[in-house]
Amino acid sequence: MAFGQPRIEYKNNAQMRTMHEAGLVLSRALDAAVAAAVPGVTTKHLDDVFAAILNEAGAKSNFLGYHGFPATICTSVNEEVVHGIPGSRVLQDGDIISIDGGAIVNGWHSDSARTVIVGTVDPEDQRLSDVTQAAMWRGIAALATGSHVGDVGAAIDDYVSSVPGKPLGILEDYVGHGIGSEMHMAPDVLNYRTNHRGPKIKPGLCLAIEPMLVRGSIDTAVLEDDWTVVTTDGKRSCQWEHSVAVHEKGIWVLSAPDGGAEQLVPLGVTPVPIP
Repeated sequence: MAFGQPRIEYKNNAQMRTMHEAGLVLSRALDAAVAAAVPGVTTKHLDDVFAAILNEAGAKSNFLGYHGFPATICTSVNEEVVHGIPGSRVLQDGDIISIDGGAIVNGWHSDSARTVIVGTVDPEDQRLSDVTQAAMWRGIAALATGSHVGDVGAAIDDYVSSVPGKPLGILEDYVGHGIGSEMHMAPDVLNYRTNHRGPKIKPGLCLAIEPMLVRGSIDTAVLEDDWTVVTTDGKRSCQWEHSVAVHEKGIWVLSAPDGGAEQLVPLGVTPVPIP
């Protein structure tokens, strides 16, 4: 602890490269789970598909057993915001589902989430997902260009606030986090603008940036399973997440095969592989 704040773990390049290895396995596992998200399958099936990729790669799940969590991914459907437990729920045409997973390679973690619309697409759900994903990339770009971690949340907030159409809510109770030798570490990464600038951005900092947006109120509740977070008004929600490393030469999205280049270059940021 430093002045009452948790100490931030700064990684060396070799450690960050191992985190990228974990991120590549995670990306493949999410690819498979996303492809499997079709009407008629259970959320448990998505968990099985994801787990099989980790097992084939010799990676470990950082979700399974985490404070007792019983699965390798979180599957949050419709009004479920985060931490949904895979099980017997059958995906229906028109559902929106956020799939959040993680992987460990040689003790180093990666964490990422994607949102999928199952079957028939509601344009408002598509807008929700598109805005959330774009907001995440604005936050990642701010990590490359900003000076403090608070710049990430400011960029996310500014983007979401600027989108024309019906306003979308940014959850405040659940935020991003540091990542490294553990899945959840200091610092917290807010998804909204505040007066708190947060710690300085410097090489070795690795963050999981994960905006969560809703179509209605940002008020949430936790179900009796003590995990699943839902919107209290029953409106739909969305989550996108990537793990990102800051190093001496720039940033690299650890959970993206191209380091995030496809999405970041149009925003004026060219990711640089970890030396």
